Amino acid sequence: MNIEDYGIVPNCEHLPGIPARVTAVHKERYEIVCEHGITHARLKTKEYYVDTQDFPTTGDFVMIHYIDNGDSQIIATLPRRTFFSRREPGPVPRDQAVAANFDYVFIMQSLNLDFNPKRLERYLTLAWQSGATPVILLTKADLAEDYWDYLTQVDRVAAGVNIHVVSAHTGYGLPRLNAYLQPGKTVVFLGSSGVGKSSLVNALAGEEIMAVSAIREDDSKGRHTTTHRQLIRLQSGVMIIDTPGMRELGMWDVSEGLDQAFADVESYLGKCRFSDCKHEREPGCAIRAAIEAGQLDISRWESYQKLSEEAVDKAEMLRRKSEWSKGVAKFTRQRNKEIW
Repeated sequence: MNIEDYGIVPNCEHLPGIPARVTAVHKERYEIVCEHGITHARLKTKEYYVDTQDFPTTGDFVMIHYIDNGDSQIIATLPRRTFFSRREPGPVPRDQAVAANFDYVFIMQSLNLDFNPKRLERYLTLAWQSGATPVILLTKADLAEDYWDYLTQVDRVAAGVNIHVVSAHTGYGLPRLNAYLQPGKTVVFLGSSGVGKSSLVNALAGEEIMAVSAIREDDSKGRHTTTHRQLIRLQSGVMIIDTPGMRELGMWDVSEGLDQAFADVESYLGKCRFSDCKHEREPGCAIRAAIEAGQLDISRWESYQKLSEEAVDKAEMLRRKSEWSKGVAKFTRQRNKEIW
């Protein structure tokens, strides 16, 4: 098997081992593909729990020590072109890696009760932060008699982003996705449960390769058909990273993502009379003036504030991650002493 069929492999000639790509993560066990085919691997303790390398996620290219009749060892995570993560739900801020090394982020919302512009703003912020190109798919067009109102709402929060209305059931709009679905390209599917991610994978593949569950008619919510993130290579050479439905999308380090997702808001920042303006009742506030003049929607400003306040500072994140890694390393050393 040629690993280059799974994307552009970062320069790794100077490193020991052979390259592989992570196709799924199952707690501490990884499904990978390499020159020997599809196999499984685990992290080498020293490299990840002592030297604190970035833990691999779906889509990552890694270096492995290949083992023929057992789990191989992952010894290094190669540099990422793009990376998507979210803040894990819970009281302690930690980042949860979602996917790596992709070209496009297909942000999916269905044309039913799942449609939520506020959630779309979150997806867009994290997608822009990843370094890839976001594309919005409004799915289940066969269920909507008129989708122009939906398009208007999306355009208000996603200016400049390509929007496509599609139906996996009828095939409507799917040919327009061919511009993104080129051999060697990797696309991440993001959206809530029941939005139609698995159905779209099947439609693009031309065969039933993903299980599909029905949604509840009373609230349009679906079951978690996809239970883990997985990379699927279609016969066309396109790779899709399917993700479980995520209704909670906590912000992490999203400074660049906010700049692009809220370019309309950012255009007024720094133009206030006072440099320390709180944008409340101060005279000469550019934000308030724009809102009063109808040039800036107040809901956009409120969303920007909420996401900015929610985001975790990257320096603080790295400090906490370092402390956590040191704790794991200490535990590992003590356990090894007890074993031996």
